[in-house]
Amino acid sequence: MGIIKKIWSYFKKHLLLLSLAIASSLFVAGTDGASAYILKHVLDDIFIKQNKEMLIIIPAAVSGIFLLRGVFRFLQLYLLRTIGLKVVQEMRFDLYSKMIRLPMSYYDNNSTGDMMSRIVNDINQVKSAIPSFINVMKDSFTVIFLIGVVFYQDFDLGLYGLAAIPFMMILIRKTSKKTKKYSSKGHEKMGTLSAALQESFAGIKVVKAFVMERFESGKFARENDQETRYQIKRAKVAAIGSPLMDIISGLALAVIIYYGGSKVISGESTPGTFFSFIAAFAMMFEPFKKINQENYTIQNSITAAERFFNIIDLDNEILDRNGTLPCSADGKDIEFRNVVFNYKGHDEKVIDGFSLKVQPGQTVAFVGSSGAGKTTIASLIPRFYDVTGGSLTIGGTDVREFDVYSLRRNIGIVSQEPYLFNDTIKNNIAYGASGITDETIKAAADSAYATDFIMKLPEGFETMIGERGDRLSGGQRQRITIARALLINPPILILDEATSSLDTESERIVQQALANLMKGRTSFVIAHRLSTILSADMIVVMDKGRIESIGKHDELIGRSEIYTRLYNMQFSES
Repeated sequence: MGIIKKIWSYFKKHLLLLSLAIASSLFVAGTDGASAYILKHVLDDIFIKQNKEMLIIIPAAVSGIFLLRGVFRFLQLYLLRTIGLKVVQEMRFDLYSKMIRLPMSYYDNNSTGDMMSRIVNDINQVKSAIPSFINVMKDSFTVIFLIGVVFYQDFDLGLYGLAAIPFMMILIRKTSKKTKKYSSKGHEKMGTLSAALQESFAGIKVVKAFVMERFESGKFARENDQETRYQIKRAKVAAIGSPLMDIISGLALAVIIYYGGSKVISGESTPGTFFSFIAAFAMMFEPFKKINQENYTIQNSITAAERFFNIIDLDNEILDRNGTLPCSADGKDIEFRNVVFNYKGHDEKVIDGFSLKVQPGQTVAFVGSSGAGKTTIASLIPRFYDVTGGSLTIGGTDVREFDVYSLRRNIGIVSQEPYLFNDTIKNNIAYGASGITDETIKAAADSAYATDFIMKLPEGFETMIGERGDRLSGGQRQRITIARALLINPPILILDEATSSLDTESERIVQQALANLMKGRTSFVIAHRLSTILSADMIVVMDKGRIESIGKHDELIGRSEIYTRLYNMQFSES
């Protein structure tokens, strides 16, 4: 019921439309009872009494009933589908908005495919919940109206017939539990299947380069097979309900025909009363079957809703502890004070007792073996993660006291894998900035040494660059991201191995662009190639989350075993 209340919170926003849909549903339910009741007068008044006046009245009444039924049936379906689509729109937006604001720790532990499955597949399942509830309500009222007709026509006979109802309720309850169980497993497997799809398509170049199409097809086939198994189990539970309902209703109908027929033969009842009773009784079982089918949909929707609200209700360790101070890092020092960090759910310390003070405008390079903690230290500055222990301050103020969005607007990031959107070059450069003129965008491109190659493209700055910027070379993509960082003019800069994947010529051009970007800014450089940081104001050598040595290049050669080894490995050949 807790999940149903949460789903209802979305549907109650459309209370007027929902009320009209419910009213329409109730009228449709009432017409079923009226149809069964009028059958008595068809037999008794027209066929037995041969009343010519009723021969005109009853067909006119039947036409009116079914005309109104059609109108209200249309309103019911249209309104429910409209409400469902509006709710899907709102829930999908809320889920995406929640996901996009979740901290990096969430993305570390969840696959892109599963997240996409929640936004697309789960929400489509949830939208069926309230329409199904309304249909159950409509069918329940239909049953009530028909029960009224049954007892009105023959109370004693009605008691015999209604003995079947408890068995039907037990059946519905049993199938509910099975359906929910298999729905839950099915949604999980759909998320895994979506993750496998996303991973194979995102890495399609690697798949083809290593001739792994058959392997990926086999992996997909296994995930597809498991998801289908749960779908089949759900289908089995759904399919068994109607036949069992038919068996129960058939046995009940046989009893009714025997006792009802006996009463007609003995003169205790009229044929019209009996057939009206039979019609109402037979019609009563169809809503029960529909309720069982709708229950299958409801259980599936509830399972999907649980996955939806599991994310909506997640704590956000960054935004839930968001500060209120505006951040202005220009001219401010940055200090790590005995910083400790470990990833959520892991006891191992990735950073352990890290202390460092950086003056404004300094360039600080982090070097060390893979896994030393270089990228993690840089990720703490924009609060992608929060320190587990110690503190990180800007101008003496703990970064957790700043509004996180204000903090991040002071930081520009250029990473090893530049990410561009499937949009124009102009919009990619202007990403994150507002009210920017074309001249300002071009100036940023000039400083990033990107204008020359941009103007050679078919549509210049308006050129679409494809998914992840795949129509550009690595060096061109990197210069676009540098122009993007230049445009927001941040006082703090993080360069995460920004040239490690480039060839020598591209690296030279990108280094020139980076030199323009770093002027007057406090820069943190995560270095793979030591040639790029020889002139850094401070080089921090890291090992297993700790500082092994600090100094300039000339000071570290010979003094730091790690730095000397890395330097010799990279420069021995040259």
